[in-house]
Amino acid sequence: MSLFQAEAADVEADETPTRPRRFAAADAAIMGAFVLFAFLLYNGLWLDLEEGYLWNSASDQNLWEWFFSVTADNVLHLRNPLSSHFQNHPLGVNLMANTAMLGIGIPLSPITLTFGPTLTWAIALTGGLAGTAAAWYWVFSRHLVTHRVGAAIGGAFIGFAPPMISHGNAHPNFVAWFVLPFIALLIFKIARGERPVRNGIFLGLLAAYQIFLGEEPLLIFAMAFAIFAIAYFATNHREFRPMAKPLGIGVGIGVLVALVLCAYPLWWQFFGPQSYQAIEHGPVGNDTAAFTRFATQSVAGQPQAAADVSMNRTEENAFFGWPLIVLMVVITVWLWREVFARALAISMFVMAWLSLGVQLVVVHEETGIPGPWKLLSELPLFESLLESRLAMGCIPLIGALLALATERVYAVASKLPEVPGERRFPLRLLWIGVVIAVLLPIAPTQLIVKERPPTPKFLADGTWRSYVAPGGTVVPVPLPSSGESEPLHWQIDAGLGYSMPEGYFVGPSGPDDKRGRYGAIQRPTSIIFDQIKQTGVPATITESQRVQALEDLRYWNADVLVLIPREHQDAFRATVDLLLRKPAEFVDGVWVWDVRTITP
Repeated sequence: MSLFQAEAADVEADETPTRPRRFAAADAAIMGAFVLFAFLLYNGLWLDLEEGYLWNSASDQNLWEWFFSVTADNVLHLRNPLSSHFQNHPLGVNLMANTAMLGIGIPLSPITLTFGPTLTWAIALTGGLAGTAAAWYWVFSRHLVTHRVGAAIGGAFIGFAPPMISHGNAHPNFVAWFVLPFIALLIFKIARGERPVRNGIFLGLLAAYQIFLGEEPLLIFAMAFAIFAIAYFATNHREFRPMAKPLGIGVGIGVLVALVLCAYPLWWQFFGPQSYQAIEHGPVGNDTAAFTRFATQSVAGQPQAAADVSMNRTEENAFFGWPLIVLMVVITVWLWREVFARALAISMFVMAWLSLGVQLVVVHEETGIPGPWKLLSELPLFESLLESRLAMGCIPLIGALLALATERVYAVASKLPEVPGERRFPLRLLWIGVVIAVLLPIAPTQLIVKERPPTPKFLADGTWRSYVAPGGTVVPVPLPSSGESEPLHWQIDAGLGYSMPEGYFVGPSGPDDKRGRYGAIQRPTSIIFDQIKQTGVPATITESQRVQALEDLRYWNADVLVLIPREHQDAFRATVDLLLRKPAEFVDGVWVWDVRTITP
């Protein structure tokens, strides 16, 4: 019987493999198709690794390339990989407290150092989607179903589901789910009493690695798995007793191994320099309409309708489309009598319900009906979670149900009587047609890639070196932030030769305030620049503001201020001229202010 379920329902005994299925040409073809499809989705990026930029990533491609670059630089110089001083000078950035994805950044450091971070970025995204689909296919085909078709359908859905593609614009940590199926597999093996000590060690190793790939996906997966387990044992409590001991041993060992490996990085994350305890996002649950609408980058994409009920293009966390919702209801009713499938369905519906947030909202209308998330939203770890992302916990559950439903259809089709002279009813073909009709509207389309702005010659060609002393900083005008991330790209093109103040990252709200925030605590001069960016009007500078600007420059250890030709450049230049009482020089395509000799 299937390793995943003790009652692997009416599949003929001779259809169940008696030995591990060997890798075959069919497996290679299916996994190769996943890889090819992922490459097609990112075709525009792969064809232009020099200037290509994923348009819907907003500022995030610059941020991730910066993460990969500073990680590789830390590895090269044997520095602590959990921290970086290149942003937020002089305080630095806690990389472990950000989504730096060290599980990819460290092993791919040679590629980053040799070919640049854009290639690492492309590998992380492409490999994340393809690897996720392949990993779930492998586990399904070996341990859940006997037919590769069902496993391929389930794996393809999990790897390329609408929320995965949405995050595939900007969040490689949310598309790299290739470790999670093996974590689930090991827990099932331990529950069945298979070498709990050895499998517990492997479980701990995989869990530790997943922490360095993405902690939030691991938490979402753990929640979905816990709900599945509760639903399964609620009607099969007799099975729990013989499983309790091996689970206690194996899972206990796994937790111990993971903690030993991750204790210091987790301490650094929550208690190290520039750490924070939690970050508040406010109520960001899914509108119920988000489940039935089609995602922006899908075949039946409805960009305006999707934007109407989502935070942005990278947070379309549901958008399964009404045909799939209907099919899931049908499959749930059909397979309800099977304990394993029923537990999957219950977990799927509960995770969808949790993702609706603290209150049920229907097409922007607040119903006043509280959701179960209200019970969890203020607990440690959960308080920092974007609850709309909990819908992603439905993805592997839907994939498993699709695989099981396909298996059942194939089993029924094999039992249909043959009538001499007549063709057997094409039940399998009919089912595949239904699956295609349901999944085609949510199938992904190629991700949008545009050409990024070039790095100014002053920075790209090294002219900045004659202005910056060792330990000094370059101060872009305005300063880098979540909405001003190009300076991160300039810094990479300059070979990480200088540091910058402020930046785009997550850090504490103050020296004694451990609430998380996006970006640095702004200095007064930085706030003046932001006001100019919003209004386009030069600031009226007072003597106290000039004194404050000089104090800010000393705090930043600034050597040079740099302004590129941009919107409102005249307003920026006039304001800085007044602040420093010194006119800018135009050097290699940018306006610069050498502030090394300025005194109060």
